[in-house]
Amino acid sequence: MAFLQSSFFKKYLLPGFVFQSVTIAGGYGTGRELVEFFLNYGPLGGLLGMFLVTTVMWSAILAISFEFSRKFKAYDYRTFFKKLLGPFWFLFEIIYAVQIFLVLAVIGSAAGIILRDNFGLPYMTGVMIMLAAVGFLTFKGKGLIENFLSVWSIVLYLVYAAFFVVAIIKFGPLIQKNFASGIIHPKWALGGFKYALYNLGTVPAVLFCLNHIESRKEAMTAGILGGFIGIIPGALFFVSVLGHYPGVLPEEIPAVFLLQKAGVPVLLIVFQIVLFGTLIETGTGFIHSVNERIRSTLEAKGKELMRWQRPLVAAIMLLIAMGISSFGLINLIAKGYGSAAWGFLIAYIIPILTLGVYKIIKSRS
Repeated sequence: MAFLQSSFFKKYLLPGFVFQSVTIAGGYGTGRELVEFFLNYGPLGGLLGMFLVTTVMWSAILAISFEFSRKFKAYDYRTFFKKLLGPFWFLFEIIYAVQIFLVLAVIGSAAGIILRDNFGLPYMTGVMIMLAAVGFLTFKGKGLIENFLSVWSIVLYLVYAAFFVVAIIKFGPLIQKNFASGIIHPKWALGGFKYALYNLGTVPAVLFCLNHIESRKEAMTAGILGGFIGIIPGALFFVSVLGHYPGVLPEEIPAVFLLQKAGVPVLLIVFQIVLFGTLIETGTGFIHSVNERIRSTLEAKGKELMRWQRPLVAAIMLLIAMGISSFGLINLIAKGYGSAAWGFLIAYIIPILTLGVYKIIKSRS
C-alpha cells in the first residue's frame, strides 16, 4: 500500500490504472467488447487493430488530455470542456450522458448475469449489490475511490495473467494454429478506431486524479503509459481466447465461456469475483465524474455538494440504467457503443487534437 501512496505512482501510474478501471467493465472485462471490435476481424486482424490503432490512439489522446487538464487545472469534465469548447461544451455533455447510461446498463446487465448464471442468485441480486457498492464508494469520496480502483486493477492484472497461463497450457496448439492462420478481415483498422474512440469517452472519469501531476513531462508520460496500461489485460484475453475462434464469437460473456472450457473451477470462481469488482470500478468511476461535475457547478454558485447526495446521484443513475439494460448485453455493446464512438470523435477527439493543442501552445507562450 505504501507504493500506491507514493508520488511516483500517483503521477505516472494512477491515471492509467483509473483509465483501465473505468474502461474495462463496460464490456472489456466480460470479453464481449474485445470479440466485437477485434476478434470479429480475425486473429491477426484483431491484434493489428488492438496495437497499431487503439493503443496508439489511447496513448496520444491521453497524453494531450492530461497536459490540457494540468495546464488549465481542469479536474472535472465541466471545467475541462468549457476550457476546450467554450460555449459549445454542452455538446460533449449530451454525448457523455448517453455513454454513461449505456455503460451503466451494460455493467448492470453483466452483474445480474454473472451472479445468476454462476452462483444461482436472482438476476436483481447482482444489480442491487453493485448499486450498494457504488453508493458506498461514492459516499466515501475521492481517496477511497483512488485506492479501490488502483488495488482492484492490480488484482485484475494478476487474474488475467493466470487466465493467460491456463489458456496457453490448455489450448496452446489451437491458439498457435489460429494465430498462424493469419486471418485478417476487412475493416480491422476501423474496429480498432471505433473501440479507441468510444473508450476515450471515459477520460472525463479520470480527470479527478490528475491533480497529482505537476509538469508537462509527467502529464505526457502518464498519458503514454495509460494507453499501454489500459490495453495489456485485453491483449492477454485476446490471445487466450484465440483457441476457440470462431466458436466464441456469439458468446454473451466470452471470458466465462473460455474458463468453462478450460475446466479450472477455482479460477472460474475467482474470475467471476474479480469481474464483478470491475463492474463496481467502472460504475464508480463514471458516477464519481458526474458528482465532480455537480460539485464544481455548485461551488461556482457558492454552494456545496453534501456527502449524502453523492450516493443518491449514484442510485438514481443506476436505476435509470436498469431500464435500459433490458435491451441485452450484446445489442448494447454492438449498436449503442458503436454509435457513441462518432459522437466522441466530433465533440472530443477532433477538438482536443486541434483546439486543445493550440491552447496548450498558446498558454505556454
